[in-house]
Amino acid sequence: MKPIVAAAPEARRRIPSLDSASDPFSFVTDELQLVEENLLRAIRSREQTLTDIAGHLICGGGKRVRPMVTLLAFLAFGGKRTQDIVDIATAIELIHTATLLHDDIIDRADTRRGKESAYRKFGLKNTLVAGDFLFIKAFEFAGKFDETVVEWTADACALLTEGETLQGYFNRNRAVTVDDYVEIAKRKTASLFETGAKVGAYLAGANSASVEETHRYGLNMGIAFQMVDDILDVVGQIELLGKPTGMDLRDGNPSLPIILALKAEQTAVCEAFQTAQPTEALVTAALNAIKSGPIIQEAKSISRGYAEEALKSIRKFPPSLYRNGLKTLVQLIIDRDF
Repeated sequence: MKPIVAAAPEARRRIPSLDSASDPFSFVTDELQLVEENLLRAIRSREQTLTDIAGHLICGGGKRVRPMVTLLAFLAFGGKRTQDIVDIATAIELIHTATLLHDDIIDRADTRRGKESAYRKFGLKNTLVAGDFLFIKAFEFAGKFDETVVEWTADACALLTEGETLQGYFNRNRAVTVDDYVEIAKRKTASLFETGAKVGAYLAGANSASVEETHRYGLNMGIAFQMVDDILDVVGQIELLGKPTGMDLRDGNPSLPIILALKAEQTAVCEAFQTAQPTEALVTAALNAIKSGPIIQEAKSISRGYAEEALKSIRKFPPSLYRNGLKTLVQLIIDRDF
């Protein structure tokens, strides 16, 4: 980590050059460094176990895409009070990390980001409490803002829990539809993207129409992000995913490729999805069935449709390198590792 210096965040910011246009992370290098410093301070607890569990994920190689969206949206609309948006970006990442800890408990996940999950390493009880700890820490950062920001952040947390519940309802349920799936993705994944984006624009002083447009950007980008995750669960490389492929089939989660395969009545997929504990042979057969037909291309086409909606919103933002960063981010997400 870089040492904390006395200069104000505004003075530290390096204005990105056109040469860095292909790397949106480089647009907010200094701000993301401040987020990292916040995160390391936030996870300190008098109980070392809580610090260890939180650090297991916080220091475990997360991409920080959600904070980056928040920061870029703020800067795209001319935001100046950098520490404010850094605190919101920190809150967003803490909430995201808390949900990952809880997700691993729900899914009984063995791995996360290429290493043993916190659930397996530290146990159910400690991991559950650590997730709660991070939710509380998030509101140390978000709770100091006005009622609108606090309400939007709380709403995002509520949507996350609703999305998890809805996904549970459709676990191994063949009645699930693409519309059901999109509703789950809106709540469980896109909620933090859209909240970070619109809070960024709001704190930058953007007008209500622009704030609403950043909301739409985050919503559609978040849905596309989840769809690509689902596709990679079928066709991705294990060393890049940090976990085995086929986890959605093993867990009975209604991912986009699975739903499309169910709709196409692919026998192997139907059998694996509806089996409480499918064998590896069943999972492999189902994955091969999905990969051998048109399902992946169909899923990619749907995901690109949502990405294009996000890009339409970006075109309404004022021209800037930060707007270009938001655009490039969508393109990187939709094309990652295919």
